[in-house]
Amino acid sequence: MMKKISVLALVLLLTTSLLAACASSNESSEGGAGSGGEGEIYIPIISKGFQHQFWQAVKNGAEQAGEEFGVRITFEGPETETQVDKQIEMLQAALDKKPSAIGFAALDSQAALPYLKRAQDANIPVIAFDSGVEGDIPVTTASTDNIAASAMAADKMAELIGNEGKIAMVVHDQTSVTGSNRRDGFKNQIEEKYPDIEIVDIQYGGGDHLKSTDLAKAMMQAHPDLKGIFGANEGSAVGIVNAVAEMKKAGQIVVIGFDSGKQQIDAIKSGAMAGAITQNPVGIGYETVKAAVAAIKGEPVEPQIDTGFYWYDQSNIDSEEIQAVIYE
Repeated sequence: MMKKISVLALVLLLTTSLLAACASSNESSEGGAGSGGEGEIYIPIISKGFQHQFWQAVKNGAEQAGEEFGVRITFEGPETETQVDKQIEMLQAALDKKPSAIGFAALDSQAALPYLKRAQDANIPVIAFDSGVEGDIPVTTASTDNIAASAMAADKMAELIGNEGKIAMVVHDQTSVTGSNRRDGFKNQIEEKYPDIEIVDIQYGGGDHLKSTDLAKAMMQAHPDLKGIFGANEGSAVGIVNAVAEMKKAGQIVVIGFDSGKQQIDAIKSGAMAGAITQNPVGIGYETVKAAVAAIKGEPVEPQIDTGFYWYDQSNIDSEEIQAVIYE
């Protein structure tokens, strides 16, 4: 009897040990802080959208940096750049995973602040990209100097319409820093340097090319003598090009855009669009992840990372410099 009890006790002991080992293995595979593995650096990147080719180019740059620095990244954004609530849900879900750092391009910087404060309190470095965030929460912002870039677009517009006449603007939004900076950069440059040019209308299309088309058509109907329209992002610019074609105003209205993408590139090559400002989206994604890795390691990071911008038109679109920063 004693021998049977001893054997039974040994079996129970071995079974308990095996179960404990399995549980320990499962905990290890799940990793700490939602990182996907013990010691793994996990950086979620939340963009302003996913529908434009610009964001796909940013994603490519982030993935390049993730591979180079040996960190795991995820990249997501709402379907359209009007879905502030959905972006906030994505931000909250990312923070619930307790990441090593987070990259964030705010659709509405004020709406995001409580969640970014939560990240700051948890010592999770926040890297703003493309669109800055008000306050001192972000460790850095990797973005284009949108005020200077839009001022260049204003100079090009003035040159192409002979420094006089009526123009209008279609901007993607007025809640993001990107939207307000591009609007103000263009508007202020025109008002300060070109007294004979009048901005007769500014409308907001949410970056949606269909809505931007309708807005641009309404502008042309209200102002038959309009000489030019500036589109402050990819969707805005494509919408204006479509509106000009539908209103049969080709050759009568100068269209200047912002960003790149196949439709803008084709429009510039065909002459439907005079030119555009392109950012360096791959560089934005790459620098966001690079800065996040440095912040995680406690290394110094510049408070602002200027990723550059370029003017392109028919004359230089095929150059090596421009081909490196436009995207299809």
